[in-house]
Amino acid sequence: MTTRIQISRDWAIALGFGALGLLLRFWNLGLLKGKIFDEIYYATNAHSLLQNGVEVNAKTGAGEFIVHPPLGKWLIALGIKVFGYNELGWRSAAALIGSISIVLMYFTAKKLFNSQLLSAFAAFLISVDGLHLVSSRVALLDIFLLFFIQIAVLAYLHQKFWLAALALGLAISTKWSGLYLLVALALLVLILDYRKFKFLGDNNPIKRVLTQKFLFRFLQFGLFPIAVYVSSWAGWFLTKTGWDRNWSPNPIKSFWHYHAEILNFHSHLTQSHPYSANPWSWLIQGRPTSLFYATPKNCGGSNCAQEVLALGTPIIWWAAAIGLLVTFGYWVSKREWQAEIILIAVAANFLPWFFFQKRTMFSFYAISFEPFLLLTLVYLLSKVPRNQKQVAIVFGVIALANFLYFLPLFLGMPISYNSWHDRMWFPSWI
Repeated sequence: MTTRIQISRDWAIALGFGALGLLLRFWNLGLLKGKIFDEIYYATNAHSLLQNGVEVNAKTGAGEFIVHPPLGKWLIALGIKVFGYNELGWRSAAALIGSISIVLMYFTAKKLFNSQLLSAFAAFLISVDGLHLVSSRVALLDIFLLFFIQIAVLAYLHQKFWLAALALGLAISTKWSGLYLLVALALLVLILDYRKFKFLGDNNPIKRVLTQKFLFRFLQFGLFPIAVYVSSWAGWFLTKTGWDRNWSPNPIKSFWHYHAEILNFHSHLTQSHPYSANPWSWLIQGRPTSLFYATPKNCGGSNCAQEVLALGTPIIWWAAAIGLLVTFGYWVSKREWQAEIILIAVAANFLPWFFFQKRTMFSFYAISFEPFLLLTLVYLLSKVPRNQKQVAIVFGVIALANFLYFLPLFLGMPISYNSWHDRMWFPSWI
């Protein structure tokens, strides 16, 4: 009975945070009219998927060359199907998925720390983070990528490896960058196999892994995610109007050619952008991305500003940047499995970007590892010997105040120009 009550309480807390997140994410979701930032691509492509099963140029009727797999746009299309081809329609799927992401954060922390206090603290942190909120209110792909990454990590923690592989296949079907975590978790599972054989006293655990587990894991974390990925392109295969669908009589050759062109695009994406940001600056939010800016007349003052800034709540991110270093120190000295999982999830989704220094990148890409970065703060709170609740409350109040201060920039609310400028703490934020 006690276990059932505890499980029910877990769901009540998690869904409570999720419901609050849902309200905030759907509040005035259609405030910003038209397509902002890359919604011009993803919302347009999602509408085309609904109409044609594949991305087609509305003016020419020809297949549209796209540089990301279709799944994220299919999810956006579901919102359009429900609410129509309008701002609410193309942003609603992100708002819903972002709210579920908060629930996943709670249960990930619960599996890591087995504490309702620490799990609630984790859910609270992601609930009051600006980058997560902004990413959940625009029709971009990154919140969907994060969603599948979170499922994969949570499934891994429960040793549901087929589910983890499925989620990773779906992540890659949203953005190719999901591949990094796929490789990391596949290696982790092989390491678990090795440790198991070693624990059982096997004299040559590496040989046992290679002879008894490797092919199975290759099927599980190799061929299966590939099959999931290819199936996400069903619309392209089943129609004749997709970009270069008829490049070869053999659709597999056309598919391979298409992907070679996508890879070529990403490899040479070096054009300048006013909000491009090197990964070195992501943790400290050195150059947040402005997704929208206008100067309306309805703020009650003579000069108004209205912006959607993909800015992580500064106090949380700066504390988490320090927390990441301290967590690494704990792992070096104690080798605790919780620190190991958190660090691997951050590293797999963050470090690969450093190898593309010439590529055009944006700081909101950090959403893919944000929950795990925030979990470093939860991990450090777990190390506080006494008064954990009081420490959580004090930091929570500070974080909430910081979040509310920047909330107009997260929601795109019109404010006076002076109020907007006061929130530009650094020149690089403008």
